[in-house]
Amino acid sequence: MRELQPQMGPDEILEKFKLGNKRFLDGKPQYRDHLVDASRTALGQTPYAIVLGCIDSRKPAEIIFDKGIGDIFNARVAGNFVNTDILGSIEFACKVSGSKLILIMGHSDCGAVKAAVDDVELGNITAMLANMKPAVASVTQSRGTATSEDTSFVAHVAKQNVLLNMEKIVHDSPIIAEMVANGEVKIAGCMYDLESGVVDFYD
Repeated sequence: MRELQPQMGPDEILEKFKLGNKRFLDGKPQYRDHLVDASRTALGQTPYAIVLGCIDSRKPAEIIFDKGIGDIFNARVAGNFVNTDILGSIEFACKVSGSKLILIMGHSDCGAVKAAVDDVELGNITAMLANMKPAVASVTQSRGTATSEDTSFVAHVAKQNVLLNMEKIVHDSPIIAEMVANGEVKIAGCMYDLESGVVDFYD
């Protein structure tokens, strides 16, 4: 929101996400008139965060974190990984539009992660899954090989995928790296549990 973005620091914004998830879990979301919000933001936007999540239909970030129209940028790709296009979108959100939090959001029972674990090959999905192979390889080093039937292995890969992509943002974007170093932007990760609705944060 235009009036809130300049006033809040990255840590305060992250806390707002945690409180938003608590309201979601308690069934007490803030009242919003979405049509009014749409009209109010039509001429400009100043979201205070960008969320990178999976395309999974069961995890809409605005609902899970109790956010409204104009509050957050929402980037989605199967497996919530960072590539050039996503990184450019993150740079736009932070450097151009003033967002102060980058939140990478993985989730339980992720189909994209399971496909990467099983080394699925199918059309353009093959190249897409390659973005998650570093996480698979990292977990394999510590736990040995497994298939998507091993739910513990899949959960570890999903979390590692979030952590590695947090590092990748700083490594691949000098713009974001400088903003993080200056305290202008914070990068955090989280995992969403599809059954309970609980979000576990890594910051």
